[in-house]
Amino acid sequence: MRLDFAHPALLLLLPLALLPLWRRRADALPFPTLLWLPPDRLGRVLDVLWRALAVAALAAVVLGIAGPGRSGGEVLRTGRGAELLILLDRSSSMDAVAHLNGVSNARFSVTESKGEIVRRLLSQFVARRPDDRIAFMPFGTQPLPVVPFTRHGELIQAGLAAAGQGRGLPDTRLDRGLLAAIEEFRGRPYAGSRIVLVVSDGGAVLDEPTRRRVADGLRRERIGLYWIYIRSGPNSPSLLGDGEAPLGAYESTEELALHRFFLGLSTPYRLFQTDDAQAMAQAIAEIDRQENFPLSFHERVPRRDFSAACFAAALLACAGLLAVHALRLRDWRAGTRAQAEAA
Repeated sequence: MRLDFAHPALLLLLPLALLPLWRRRADALPFPTLLWLPPDRLGRVLDVLWRALAVAALAAVVLGIAGPGRSGGEVLRTGRGAELLILLDRSSSMDAVAHLNGVSNARFSVTESKGEIVRRLLSQFVARRPDDRIAFMPFGTQPLPVVPFTRHGELIQAGLAAAGQGRGLPDTRLDRGLLAAIEEFRGRPYAGSRIVLVVSDGGAVLDEPTRRRVADGLRRERIGLYWIYIRSGPNSPSLLGDGEAPLGAYESTEELALHRFFLGLSTPYRLFQTDDAQAMAQAIAEIDRQENFPLSFHERVPRRDFSAACFAAALLACAGLLAVHALRLRDWRAGTRAQAEAA
C-alpha cells in the first residue's frame, strides 16, 4: 500500500501556497521613525506565524482537492479461529415455537421460535470470535448467499437480523444449500480450519449424483461439516444411539438417511442433536471451544482517503489566522489611543 492522489494534476497549484511569503507594501504602516522603539520580538514571531499559517492553509486545501490516500492492497491477518460458513435453515418450520422438552431456563422465552433462538445464539457466537472468517447463507427452496467470507462481524450480525424478516420459505432443499456452500470455498487459498455449520430442523433426500458431488466437494476443499439438528418435538426421530441398531429404527426418515450419509464422508463430520433451547446453546458453545486453530489469511483492504484530514488541517490554520489577525495593529493612531486610555 502506497500514498497516491486521486487527482494528481491539481498538485500543480501547490506553488500558490507560497504567495503569503510575498511581502506587500499594504502590510506596512507609515511612521516617521522606529529607532526609539524597543525591538518587537512578539510582533516578529506573530508575523512569521501569520505567514506560516497562511502557507499551511493554502497547501492543505490544494492537497485536499488533489485527493490524497493510501491505495488498496492486501494485509496479512493472523489469529485463532476458522473459516466458517453458517448454512441456516430458513424454511417455515423454523418459525414454529421451540419446544422446551420440560426444560425451564430464564434465558429463553417459551414463545420464541426456533429461528429466533438460533439467530440470537449465532449472534453471540459471532461476537465471541473476532478472528474468524465467516460467511452467512440462509437456505430454503434456494440458497441465499447473504454475506461472503469476512472478518467484520457486524456484517454477519446484519445478515442474521435480515434473515429474521418475513415468513419462512416453503421447503428445505439442503442439497442445494450444501452445494452452494461448498462453492463459496472454491478458489480460496487454504488459510486454516474450514467448516460448514448446518443449522436445520430437518433433513433432505439426496440422490446418488448429489451425494457424490457433496462428498467430492468437501474432500476437494478440505471442509469439515457440523450439523446442529433441531428436533421439532418428542415424536421427531432421534439420530443419537449406541451402535447401528438405533439408527436402523428410522431408516426411512430423511434425517436419518442424511446422517448416515454424513457418517460415511471421508472428511470430518459431527452431529449436534438439540431437543430444546438450552441444548442449542450448549451445541454452539461446544463448536466455539473446538474451532480455535491458528488462522492466517490475506485480506484486501479498500483505498483510504485522507482528504478530510487535509481540509481539517486547513480549517485549523484558518482559525489560527483569525486569532493572529485579531492581535494585529491596523492603524498607529488606534494603537496610540489604546495606550493613552490604558495610561
